[in-house]
Amino acid sequence: MLPEVLRAGRTDLYSVFRTCAVGRDGALAVEDGETRRSYGELLDRVDRLASVLLSRGVAPGDRIAILSHNRVEYLELELAAAGIGAIVACLNWRLAAPELKHCIELVEPVLAVVEPELRDAFRAVSDLPGLEIGPEWEQALASANPDPRTGTLVDDPEAGLTILYTSGTTGLPKGALISHRAHIARAMAFAAQLALDPDDGFIAWAPMFHMASTDQALATLLRGGTVVMVDGLQPSVMNEALSRHRIGWFVMMPGALEAFIAERRANPLPLKGIKVCGAMADLVPPHQIAELTSLLGAPYLNSFGATETGLPPGTADLIAPGVAPETLSKRISAFCEVRLVDPEDRDVPIGSPGEMALRGPTLFSGYWNADDTNVSDFRNGFFHMGDLFRRNRDGTIDFVDRVKYLIKTGGENVYPAEIERVLLAHPGVVDAAVVRALDAKWGESPVAFVACGNDGPGAEELMQLCREKLAGYKRPREFQFIAFEDFPRSTSGKIQRHILESRLTN
Repeated sequence: MLPEVLRAGRTDLYSVFRTCAVGRDGALAVEDGETRRSYGELLDRVDRLASVLLSRGVAPGDRIAILSHNRVEYLELELAAAGIGAIVACLNWRLAAPELKHCIELVEPVLAVVEPELRDAFRAVSDLPGLEIGPEWEQALASANPDPRTGTLVDDPEAGLTILYTSGTTGLPKGALISHRAHIARAMAFAAQLALDPDDGFIAWAPMFHMASTDQALATLLRGGTVVMVDGLQPSVMNEALSRHRIGWFVMMPGALEAFIAERRANPLPLKGIKVCGAMADLVPPHQIAELTSLLGAPYLNSFGATETGLPPGTADLIAPGVAPETLSKRISAFCEVRLVDPEDRDVPIGSPGEMALRGPTLFSGYWNADDTNVSDFRNGFFHMGDLFRRNRDGTIDFVDRVKYLIKTGGENVYPAEIERVLLAHPGVVDAAVVRALDAKWGESPVAFVACGNDGPGAEELMQLCREKLAGYKRPREFQFIAFEDFPRSTSGKIQRHILESRLTN
């Protein structure tokens, strides 16, 4: 095929953003507190920043590390990097110093962008040349002129754009490389699956180093909507934003629903409109799903995805407002190919647990500087996710558990998620996690950590519930009651089970 024909079918994220920005020059692109940027203003600042980066020697393929809370400058950097072919390594500011040092050294950045509040934390582990957000940032942009090279340096959509670190629930974090192709595909797939309108907005309250915020904020700016930047879980700020902006997907993570529901009950502001809310339904008590969707008048997204895949593996099912789901079967997205396989990579029969293996345009480009892991996880043209599912006869799939969470007790396989669903179905349970404990007789046995609301159930009531719903070998050996806020969580709201397991041995 002619080279010019091939070129015409390839694009990059910056060029798509620029086309949108030129067409929507005066429309609101980003809102960050009192700061408001139109598409025209944002494009101008992005082009100036790209020029600044080029003047400091940043070349295509180079990594730029950013350590910052959610703010408009974060998006400016990602878009500017897209324009010059650089890669943004999105550092988790919650990490301990040794973990942060590992994440920086892993990707060998040539430049660091740091906000003043986090300057000391960064300088404690790195002497990398930097550009500080604030007066230095504004002065650099004011004195720069757009560079004609911007938008010409990416000739392959497979070029990397962001590095998002995995949550690190075991061991040190891994860096997942997300390409221009994957970011564009994630935007398209999600918009199509959820019927998002071009100008539907997005509230980026989850950290920008998390997949949900970076993926969806960039996707919103490719379509023409408004991104509302919020620094972390601030229920009153988010509730107020919902009264001013029509939102496509209102992200709500496990562990965050309780606080937002309380705010919404106390302050039921009129809503501009929400297409869909929520995420990770498998990890949320059903009664919370029912209440949140009733308060917002929007269905709950019964999704499944990961940093490595985006959300497309399972984005095709919605839970109607006011419904406390009894089952959470998912429909596979139309934009990927999915297999459920055994350890020998053979397709498992209907009804049997199998590891999800995926391929499609939303997939990441592998882990940075981790050849052994990539060889292990990419096999026969598919990415093997480490998540177990069971296929139903109607084509839907049910989440079983993470492979690594499997508990082997007396020769039987116990999946913690199955026990957790039973516990979370009790209206007095706010959250629950089941972990493995060493057992002299059975090898391993399940132990349940449970957080309850006022007048919540005791151990005997929960055990009776388990007797009614679970086989004997699946029932928890004991219940440990803890406060909701004492559950250790990753940045995505997932409970860090290895920390709970360590408490059993201390």
